[in-house]
Amino acid sequence: MSKCCCSPNNCCGQRLPKKVINIDFLYLDTTVCRRCQDTEKALDEAVSTVATVLGAAGYEVNVNKVNITTKELAIQYQFVSSPTIRVNGKDIAVELREANCEDCGELCGDSVDCRIWVYNGVEYTAPSKELIIDSILREVYGTQHEEPERKPYQLPKNLETFFLAKAHRN
Repeated sequence: MSKCCCSPNNCCGQRLPKKVINIDFLYLDTTVCRRCQDTEKALDEAVSTVATVLGAAGYEVNVNKVNITTKELAIQYQFVSSPTIRVNGKDIAVELREANCEDCGELCGDSVDCRIWVYNGVEYTAPSKELIIDSILREVYGTQHEEPERKPYQLPKNLETFFLAKAHRN
């Protein structure tokens, strides 16, 4: 009878592949827009907090930050609102809500609505570190909300306005 030398991370001398968590941060601007800046900061803090624990559980966390600078990029990433955080392709916001964003309006010279976040029944202009951590863990451990049925992507009018106004301004 042979002995098994397997452990959760190592089987007979071979490292088991890590499970990957891909996090996408999609945004219009982090130089002027406070919503995007605050969201990026909360995301960085959340990932820093959970990465060690998830690493010990066999996960690798990858963060992909994408500045959506053109209509074409918005279409490529099926961008619906700024800022957006997706964990393994799923938007962490349970519902899409938006409100006027003065910073992005100044960038393009027109009125622009950007995402607002709802957590525990309260609206915020940026997600809290706790909301992001909760969303990551829900995705990892399978307790996330059901994702709504996906419809064919169409660039939201709000983003169309942003890109047109920005192009005319430059």
